[in-house]
Amino acid sequence: MVLENLLMKRKSKSYVDSLHAVLTHAGLFQGSKYVLAGYTGMAFKLSIHRRLLPMSVTAYGQWGESHRPGIDNLGIFTIWDGGRTRHPTFGYYQRDAVNWVRRSLDEGIGVIYWIPEFGVIQGYDDRDRIFYVQDGWNKEPQILLYDNFGLNFTGFWYCQVFGDQVHIPEQQMLLESLRLAIEDWDIPYRLLPDRNIASGRLAYDVWVEALRSEDYDESGAAYILESYWQSRTEIQMYLQDAREIWSELDQACACYEQLGALILQMKKCMIQEHNRWIIQADAIEELAQVLLEAKALEEQAVDHFRLISLKYPDRKRSTVPRWGAHSAR
Repeated sequence: MVLENLLMKRKSKSYVDSLHAVLTHAGLFQGSKYVLAGYTGMAFKLSIHRRLLPMSVTAYGQWGESHRPGIDNLGIFTIWDGGRTRHPTFGYYQRDAVNWVRRSLDEGIGVIYWIPEFGVIQGYDDRDRIFYVQDGWNKEPQILLYDNFGLNFTGFWYCQVFGDQVHIPEQQMLLESLRLAIEDWDIPYRLLPDRNIASGRLAYDVWVEALRSEDYDESGAAYILESYWQSRTEIQMYLQDAREIWSELDQACACYEQLGALILQMKKCMIQEHNRWIIQADAIEELAQVLLEAKALEEQAVDHFRLISLKYPDRKRSTVPRWGAHSAR
């Protein structure tokens, strides 16, 4: 059973690429990838490892909890599961996940899967006990044995399925996306107690510190930059589409337009060597300075988001649940 015309192509964050492929195929979203990245808040996420490891791009928090607010903002029902493959219960979860992935495919909806990075399960063959997985790079799908479901070199597994949808007004989705951006900007560490990976405004400082120390992963540094360029371009396009709603968005959009000019400067700091991009050794300080300018521009943009947010009640963050801020233990 294979879902035809379900095509995942890498361009944005791998999660956004996967989500866009699944939702557009299922008729749950109509719009560009940058709009999806904006509504879900994924474009605003920035995480940086202290050694600029390539895993920085996907190390923006506990995946299920990090993805949930964005999917909620689209009004779409979702279920996910994941964890560490070293746990003794993994085999039980693995067998259960294989079943509910097949059910989702039978219902005509693809499944997001951690390969790594994120990809899409588009079909299965019970006779051979395999899934067909798209990674966004290759035209032909990868083959994944049921018995190998969830197994990969990272030691983590993750899978997410989707269901029905309720309508949420566009202005409400836009407002919530700005609040998600504010939240991501203000939270310094998403993976506590681990402090090797910083988020939001602190991510910029860690980024600059790593560059100046010259103790960083070269391929990771280049990959992070490429991902950063794409996400900031998505934000600029997203705000340009939405700027007619609130005047403050004009000012925020202007900040990201200036940041776009800085990206052109950043690109000049890169060279291609042995079929891969790396940062020029004599351009590290220049890149560090440009990143600090970019941080200041994002700070201004988020301040404009705050002005908009304060105009409206925020029941999601101001209503205390019955058990308080945390669930009972």
